[in-house]
Amino acid sequence: MTTVAQRADHGPTVGTLLRGWRGRRRITQLELALSIDTSARHVSFIETGRAKPSQAMVLRLAEGLDIPVRERNALLVAAGYAPVYPETPLAAPEMRALRSGLDSLLAAYEPNPALVINGTYDVLAANRGVRALLHGLPSFLLTPPLNAMRLILHPQGLASRIRNLDEWRAHLLERIERQIALRGSDELRELYGELVSYPALHGQDAGADRVSGGHLRESHVFALPLQVEVDGQVLSFISTATTFNTPMDVTVSELAVEAFLPTDPETAKALQRLVDAAEFPVSGSTADAVDSARPRRA
Repeated sequence: MTTVAQRADHGPTVGTLLRGWRGRRRITQLELALSIDTSARHVSFIETGRAKPSQAMVLRLAEGLDIPVRERNALLVAAGYAPVYPETPLAAPEMRALRSGLDSLLAAYEPNPALVINGTYDVLAANRGVRALLHGLPSFLLTPPLNAMRLILHPQGLASRIRNLDEWRAHLLERIERQIALRGSDELRELYGELVSYPALHGQDAGADRVSGGHLRESHVFALPLQVEVDGQVLSFISTATTFNTPMDVTVSELAVEAFLPTDPETAKALQRLVDAAEFPVSGSTADAVDSARPRRA
């Protein structure tokens, strides 16, 4: 027997939410219906409140619209059903294997910088490569909870060291705008508002930057590089993001491992020297950081 949840009297209806998600995805009722093997008439009836969808239909609609896991729960509640996806704290005992796997992955990336972030870019764990890049930043930016976007774009953060800051600022703000459009997150909107309020800084033109020895490095056209000056040397990275396939938990669905890989041998060698010379410990356990990972205004 299906468990039914009580929808808030003044909360949005399932039809309103579906119509909103369909608008975000820019697909018609017919396109949605064909993708989940139902009729456009039935989709229309659900959106207008003339038909009440079953729990299974709500989940099919959510799958067809590629709705994030957290919002699938909200869709179920709006339809009068209980959420089906748990939200397990990362520090919970049952997440021990996951935390261990994430810590092993961060360590395996060293000396390359890598960190674990959640859906609002709070840093849950970071390896020694990240700590080497952040060395010397003001303590108020390095006091938990840390936020990756704030660390990069704050004028007293990495922004002051990024040679191609204009490109990266535009890239990161566009990335958040896209996530807001896809998720409708109030926390992301607040973070975006903070980031765009920072005083403008402009990085130097890094189309062909000089590395140690004065030689010119060619531009990397296959991906936008992040070029950071550390101890007088420009280090060049491309970033990758790893997420979990088919997550069945809200917490897990919002986790990502962001890694920064060197684009040239000079950067790789410099990273190894920085990590070997650093006096900070090996990356801390993911569990040590998660309890304090909450959005914080600078």
